Parts: sequence; structure tokens; C-alpha cells
Amino acid sequence: MYRLYGSRSTASLVVHWMLLELDVPFEIEWLDFDSGAQKSDGYLRLNPNGVVPTLIVEGAPVAETGAILMLLAERHPQAGLAPQPGAPERPAWLQWMVWLANGPMASFRLWFYGEDAPGVDRVALQTRIEGYWDRVDAHLAGRRFMVADALSTVDLQLCMLARWTRNMPRPATDWPHVAAWLKTMRARPALREVHAREGLSDWINA
Repeated sequence: MYRLYGSRSTASLVVHWMLLELDVPFEIEWLDFDSGAQKSDGYLRLNPNGVVPTLIVEGAPVAETGAILMLLAERHPQAGLAPQPGAPERPAWLQWMVWLANGPMASFRLWFYGEDAPGVDRVALQTRIEGYWDRVDAHLAGRRFMVADALSTVDLQLCMLARWTRNMPRPATDWPHVAAWLKTMRARPALREVHAREGLSDWINA
């Protein structure tokens, strides 16, 4: 059984969602950020960065959102959430997953946790984030999903980021192809279930 350490409405949401998509046994330990539980000695032994998510896999902790999603996809290939090694779509999937980690995820962290990088130019950061959606919107033109014609971990992680934009100056739904793709994503039962389990209603039914 997997054990997920997370906090509601944070990056752990997408791992929670994927575990539901996989329909595998798991349990969650919610960390109280207000009390600093993510910085406790016990948790830092699992994740020295003091952030979520962390997933316990066969007794060992695994951190970094993208790495967890990729690992789960490979451990459960029957779910089809990643192209198999050797598949022609595999390079594109790998490229998008690394891009998400190095680009959007890093930029969103600066947006929401500016205290970690004082002096960041918010206007320039907003422009950078909107540029990511420009790229995604262009890619989604004429497509149902980000990689080939199948749901993958790229769609899951990107959908979570789209949710994070809901109160930003320009939400992801401002891009037409992204908005159309989000209608498909929001209809997924597992995504609706994860919102219900985390007590979130400010975006899923918008």
C-alpha cells in the first residue's frame, strides 16, 4: 500500500488524483502547514526539502511531483498514463514531464512562495507563466490530450497547474484550446473525487 504525505490544495493533489485514477490501495497523512508539520524533524527525514508531496513506495520515500507521477505510471503500466519504453510517443512524454518540472512548477512556486526568493520581479514572472500557457494552448490546437491521443501524467500535472491559476491575473481558461481541454479534464470522475476528498469546490464546478 502506498502512503502519501500531503496537504490539501497543494502539489500533492495531483498524486492523490493519480492514485485514484490507478485505483490502487493508499493512505494519506495530511500535514498541517500552519503548525509547520512539513518542517518537523520526522518529516524532514523523509523529505529534506520540507515540501509535499512525498510518497512511500515499498518502504522508501520518493519526492518531487513529476518523479512520483512518472514512477507510478511505470509501476502501473496497465493504466496507460505514460507511453511505454520504445513507443514513438515516449520522447514527447519525457520532454513534457521535464519541462513541467523545470519551467511551470518552478515558476508557480516563485509566484505563490515569493518569500523563498525575495526581489523576484512579479510582472516578469507573470509574463513567463503566461508564456507557458501560450505554448500549451498552441500545442493543444486540434488535440484531445497533451501526448498522442491518450490521457497521461502530463495532462494530470498540467491540469493541477491550471487550477492554481484560478485567482491569478489571467487564469488558464483565458486560452481557448486550454479551456476546451479543461472541460474534458474536469469531467473525469477521479478529479472530481479528489476535489471532494480534499474539500475543494472553488474551481471544479466553475
